[in-house]
Amino acid sequence: MPQPKVQAATASVAASDTWVDPDGFRAPAGAVHAWVPGLNQTVCGLPLSRARLNRFSHVTWDDVQPESGGHADAVRFVCPACTVATRRSRDRRSWRRTDPRP
Repeated sequence: MPQPKVQAATASVAASDTWVDPDGFRAPAGAVHAWVPGLNQTVCGLPLSRARLNRFSHVTWDDVQPESGGHADAVRFVCPACTVATRRSRDRRSWRRTDPRP
């Protein structure tokens, strides 16, 4: 069964490792996945407990993207399936076929 589309603004982060910045803020490190608080699996379907992923409900999915520079300092891998599942609607095609061929 396909996973439901999740908005990046509502998704938090689950990561394989943790690091603490100089200010004492706990941040994700290693491989990161999108996770919706209240569920026991990531957006791509990976179970949190079996994969031994740490939950970061205070970090949004947008903050761990490498281009954001937010909490992405120690992130080594961003799950491509989670990235696709949290893609914003503006990334879809902006055109629509009005007269399709027969």
